[in-house]
Amino acid sequence: MEEYILEAKSLRKTFALTNKQRQERHLNTLNLVAVDDLSLHLVPGEIYGLLGPNGAGKTTTLRMLSSLIAPTGGEVLFRGENIHKNIKNYRKKVAFLTSDLKLDDFFTPDYTFTYFATLYGMRPEETAKRKAELFAQFGIDRFATAQIKNLSTGMKQKVSLAVSLCHDPEVIIFDEPTNGLDIIASRDVENFLLNLRRKDKAIIISTHIFSLVEKLCDRVGIIDEGKLKLEGDIKTLTADRSIEDVFFGLVDGRRED
Repeated sequence: MEEYILEAKSLRKTFALTNKQRQERHLNTLNLVAVDDLSLHLVPGEIYGLLGPNGAGKTTTLRMLSSLIAPTGGEVLFRGENIHKNIKNYRKKVAFLTSDLKLDDFFTPDYTFTYFATLYGMRPEETAKRKAELFAQFGIDRFATAQIKNLSTGMKQKVSLAVSLCHDPEVIIFDEPTNGLDIIASRDVENFLLNLRRKDKAIIISTHIFSLVEKLCDRVGIIDEGKLKLEGDIKTLTADRSIEDVFFGLVDGRRED
């Protein structure tokens, strides 16, 4: 049996709504169901793409998988054990990068990396080795002592990537990993993700870029209205049409019902 390094079992997440939120959404219910009975799994050495329209529940799912928020129902398992039984240990094994991650403008990449590595309990020599490796990989070494506020958008994203991966995690969760990047920076990130896959990392990415999914992903899940509506091997799903056609065929079909 194939080992699941990360598994979501019947995940459910609800959020309480304020009166204003209910009015804006034209809802009578007190709670919003963001994710509803969602199950998926990751194995080492694969990239899983999570697709869905805005508000479908993608980011909420990724936040539950990364332990940033707890599910209302269901569970997330890391190597068969509920992540909330030993959440500190799990967080040493996982990386989560989102566009919401804001680096301090007045710090340098060098200082920022060392600060986060210290939070993970990494030894100084281990930190120095990992920093040299990642900074060289992303071309950050030339800007290591510059204030982050003076870096380009692409370089800031690369610093965020390096910081997120400082502890060499087994599971990597990225929400829009190439968001805001130019084509060269995007290619660098794509190549890096492929290299991580070759190192048997388990990776899940959420993106709106269909070409990125077709280029990188082994399996794809499409989420809509909080539910995983379709999942499959990328080659099978795109045997006779593009993943974009698969996506819109599913989403547009639901809206026409």
